[in-house]
Amino acid sequence: MKIPLAWLQLSREKMRLLVALAGIGFADILMFMQMGFRDALFDSSVILHKSFQGDIFLISTQSTSTIAMKSFPHRRLYQALGFEGVKSISPVYLGLALWRNPEKLHTRPSFSESDEDSTERPDPQKSPETDTPGTRSIMVLGFNPDDSVLNLSGVNQNLDKIKLEDIVLFDDASRPEFGPIAQQFNQGKDVATEVGGRRIRVGGLFTLGASFGADGNIVTSDINFIRLFSSRQKGLIDIGIIQLKEGANREKVLANLKRELPNDVKILSKEEFINWEKNYWQTSTAIGFVFSLGTAMGFLVGMVIVYQILYTDVSDHLPEYATLKAMGYQNSYLLMVVFQEALILSILGYFPGFITASGLYILTKNATSLPMAMSLTKAITVLILTIIMCCVSGAIAVRKLEAADPADIF
Repeated sequence: MKIPLAWLQLSREKMRLLVALAGIGFADILMFMQMGFRDALFDSSVILHKSFQGDIFLISTQSTSTIAMKSFPHRRLYQALGFEGVKSISPVYLGLALWRNPEKLHTRPSFSESDEDSTERPDPQKSPETDTPGTRSIMVLGFNPDDSVLNLSGVNQNLDKIKLEDIVLFDDASRPEFGPIAQQFNQGKDVATEVGGRRIRVGGLFTLGASFGADGNIVTSDINFIRLFSSRQKGLIDIGIIQLKEGANREKVLANLKRELPNDVKILSKEEFINWEKNYWQTSTAIGFVFSLGTAMGFLVGMVIVYQILYTDVSDHLPEYATLKAMGYQNSYLLMVVFQEALILSILGYFPGFITASGLYILTKNATSLPMAMSLTKAITVLILTIIMCCVSGAIAVRKLEAADPADIF
């Protein structure tokens, strides 16, 4: 079997080859991690949106994302109920409150039984800058338990529990800083703590996951939500969910709602609601740009490394290339040898980068609770970028072959 000249050229200097593969693998890891963080950002930000069971969504025109919601009048949702094709409506409340790690309750006296009836409580929405030790902002989601608005494991099975006063469901995929809530609950222990200064108990667990906007989540009834956010103005909601009758024309209902409802609400389909959230993180924050820039930097780093390796290889073997020219080989053959070297480097350097990045994904997911996962699309994208990266470097390096003139070298 004939061994390709390109491989013989590369394998002649084994240490140089290993350095080249390490450099390409490092560049691939950079691209994988930046893409992973970017996708985790988008995926985690819309898990809640995908879990809502509804066809049309109402939000305030002033809302920019689920972490920056502005309330709108509840009556807008009631107005929507009168439109043809609308089956049911469900108001949803969203807010950030301070959760106290139950293991840190001793750092501050808990409320006594008599205190629980007091109306003087700390503002649950106070700035994180004023957080006391052991507290952390958590996303609170409230809705009517008689409405099945969330398709999440653990929520629908525990709807009767959140009807009770000061009972919440805790997201077992929240960050560990909130305390060992899931472990204690699964052990049959009574888990009690404070949210926004109000004493609450955990009545069940569900799985949603942390995001870049919220480190953890709890679900409760609309009445309990209002108890937690007692300073909130009555008659206002954050999200309105509309379910349509079977066979209803969604686009027609959407058009009617947009035409008839006041312009203080934005009417969105479920797909538009999801894209609205993604668009915020991609265009209105620096995070999306930073991760895209990181991917580009990884690409450039790899291209420089491969160029240096190929350029050095061509320079070292310039007499051999000149000899081949003298023997009658065309420039196209010599160029093909260099491009074959670039392709070999891209393939061999890709696999260690892929394996290492897969392991780092698992470590990052366990450490941050973000949905970091290696996907086929991501793997193929980075492979294609690696091949392009090496081929571009090869195209630049082959210019050195123009100097391979037998008359000048010999």
